[in-house]
Amino acid sequence: MPNRTLIRGGLVITASDELHADVLIEDGRVAALAATGSAAAAAWTADRTIDADGKYVIPGGVDAHTHMELPFGGTSASDTFETGTRAAAWGGTTTIVDFAVQSVGHALREGLDTWYAKADGNCAVDYAFHMILSDVNEGTLKEMDLLVEEGITSFKLFMAYPGVFYSDDGRILRAMQRSAHNGGLIMMHAENGIAIDVLVEQALARGETDPRHHGEVRRVLLEAEATHRAIQLARVADAPLYVVHVSAEEALAELAAARDKGLPVFGETCPQYLFLSTDNLAEPDFQGAKYVCSTPLRPREHQAALWRGLRTNDLQVVSTDHCPFCFRGQKELGRGDFSKIPNGLPGVENRMDLLHQAVVDGHISRRRWIEIACASPARMFGLYPKKGTIAPGADADIVLYDPHAEQVISAETHHMNVDYSAYEGKRITGRVDTVLSRGEVVIDRREYKGRAGHGAFVHRSTCQYL
Repeated sequence: MPNRTLIRGGLVITASDELHADVLIEDGRVAALAATGSAAAAAWTADRTIDADGKYVIPGGVDAHTHMELPFGGTSASDTFETGTRAAAWGGTTTIVDFAVQSVGHALREGLDTWYAKADGNCAVDYAFHMILSDVNEGTLKEMDLLVEEGITSFKLFMAYPGVFYSDDGRILRAMQRSAHNGGLIMMHAENGIAIDVLVEQALARGETDPRHHGEVRRVLLEAEATHRAIQLARVADAPLYVVHVSAEEALAELAAARDKGLPVFGETCPQYLFLSTDNLAEPDFQGAKYVCSTPLRPREHQAALWRGLRTNDLQVVSTDHCPFCFRGQKELGRGDFSKIPNGLPGVENRMDLLHQAVVDGHISRRRWIEIACASPARMFGLYPKKGTIAPGADADIVLYDPHAEQVISAETHHMNVDYSAYEGKRITGRVDTVLSRGEVVIDRREYKGRAGHGAFVHRSTCQYL
């Protein structure tokens, strides 16, 4: 790898600034920025010069919610860490934060070591881990402290999926109290899973088996109720809270009300809730199964509220919840019973492009695009300023983005290991051209140059967003 790389002539966009600047990279990190054409920039020499004229120069995306190789519903997510991180690179994402899973009756360490083994030597871009808590007890509470010291500084709990990941309010409160003590951040899947299971049973008894019923039983009110309850438990514990995959206007209203009180409550949404809807779940011939995820897709009118929440910073992050299952052989497990359809969508390759389309469409500004896709997730999960920005000392995770190129999203051309695209046929303005990860070119003018094993584990500090 050349020791010094110079990116010349692009429009550098971060969460706080836009400027025509040259970027000097040394030993995998950003060394300096200077205005294009300035005496300082003109004096720089490098082993390699990359022409960014007419392109945006942006930080590599940080996708803080992925599930590579996740076992679920008798099968596993179809992307490995190798295929999933390669697809992430193609989509301009240079860091993922995946979820290690604790199994009930087992130690956190056991689950974490399993995920280390899955990822080690296989990733094309950098990676970190959250820890899913499936079994909160005295032993695992103590382990939380040790994991925070190890750079695993966030812990996910589920109010959904009884018998699998579900935690009751008492366990949730204990974990929140521990995180308030050790500086960790609790991430919450906020749906009332106990009530949802009743509605699932009743729907199936009525013969309502199609994919669209997945969305109908996972009611908006049950997401809003669980979000409210999670916020109150966090208040009792005096702990910060991050609610994952917010999909509904009523759930967002609970977050906004808490934030209006000055509470340290945060939320993410995902592209599927911004661009897809229950119309997709209702597609005929079981095609709706492609869009089964939890929280579920909502009626289209919820989208305006989510965009508004992103503009007002009541939602801080857009992640993908990338958890792909092939239609053939995996989603088809739920034919005749929507509750058996594996929950999850592919998206790690599409997020940066879809959010740029949101810039084109006037939903968000260019800087807000970078904020919700790069800077805020990096700050939220203890990666900033190493990740999420272009500044001296930061890792040289940099994307050259062509804002004028046009593309059509399709499973025919994507690089995720899944046999369909959730956004098949969608026309997008803007496309990733070149991607650097720690100064090493992994995508060179739409040609893959990366390799498994380049991606390194990133030790995270505690939340920097508080």
